Amino acid sequence: MKKERTKRTIRPKADEDTMRPEYDFSKAVRGVTAACYARGTNVVVLETDVVRMFPNANAVNEALRALGGIIRRAPRSKVRKRLKLQRAADSRR
Repeated sequence: MKKERTKRTIRPKADEDTMRPEYDFSKAVRGVTAACYARGTNVVVLETDVVRMFPNANAVNEALRALGGIIRRAPRSKVRKRLKLQRAADSRR
């Protein structure tokens, strides 16, 4: 029985330019989000249709907090309870 050959992944060389031409960083500011990461803030990229619904970050946060409150108050179904128990058991392994 012959062994199957596996494909090797071709990795770019260290000095090879792999930046796509459609990316434009000419007006980028280095380290602008570093402080948020250091504080433990999550950065989330929203789809354009979602961005149009909210005027600013505070509006997004308020909506998510309201939704979180609704979710917490909603009665849990048996399936959701089972999934929660299963995730807890998996995390202990």
